[in-house]
Amino acid sequence: MPKTIVVTGSSKGIGRELALQAAEKGHRVFALSRNVTSLQATSGVIPLQVDLSDTKSVQQAVNEIQSTTDTVDVLINNAGILLHKPFLETTSEDFQMVFETNVFGLVSITQALLPFMKVNSHVVNISSMGGIGGSSKFAGLSAYSSSKGAVSILTELLAEEFKATGPKFNALALGAVQTEMLTQAFPEFKAPIQANEMADYILQFALEGHRYFNGKVLPVSSSTP
Repeated sequence: MPKTIVVTGSSKGIGRELALQAAEKGHRVFALSRNVTSLQATSGVIPLQVDLSDTKSVQQAVNEIQSTTDTVDVLINNAGILLHKPFLETTSEDFQMVFETNVFGLVSITQALLPFMKVNSHVVNISSMGGIGGSSKFAGLSAYSSSKGAVSILTELLAEEFKATGPKFNALALGAVQTEMLTQAFPEFKAPIQANEMADYILQFALEGHRYFNGKVLPVSSSTP
């Protein structure tokens, strides 16, 4: 049965692949991003330009979604900023920029869409292996990984708060995926997983995972630890 799916950070990388694959499977997809040019002519995808750090922009996008549907089945909070910078060179403005998108933007769009989500709806937050305690950590990712740690804990808290009424909340903590964002931050690094492969996994989980999980932060990585 076709679902209504909202994907943030959908202009490139995993987010764009998620929007394309979901549309190909017959779902109605609202693709949210600052730049929606790459999705303008895509059948089945409704691109909405939005700045997640601007509450007015978020509300405008939600109003457009509401004008088309009264139910959101899946929200995939994929939008994110990856900053690779030594800690002593990372300014408070850098931390603010990363948290604005990775945490506060996620909070803003989730709060705005919750009234349209039902008990069996599913919110999937894209976290990172760097945001899980005990995993391998990498120098230069203090802002990024700490923001993803916040996303992981927030997921657990929201699942508890909404366990009686829904929706379900889960997070996928991704390992390295070959995207434009990764290439920009780590030009020499080659990830073992391509964006389209990870998008396929995330989409399947977003559609089915809430039947088996709630409040879980699930590692999606072949690395150890």
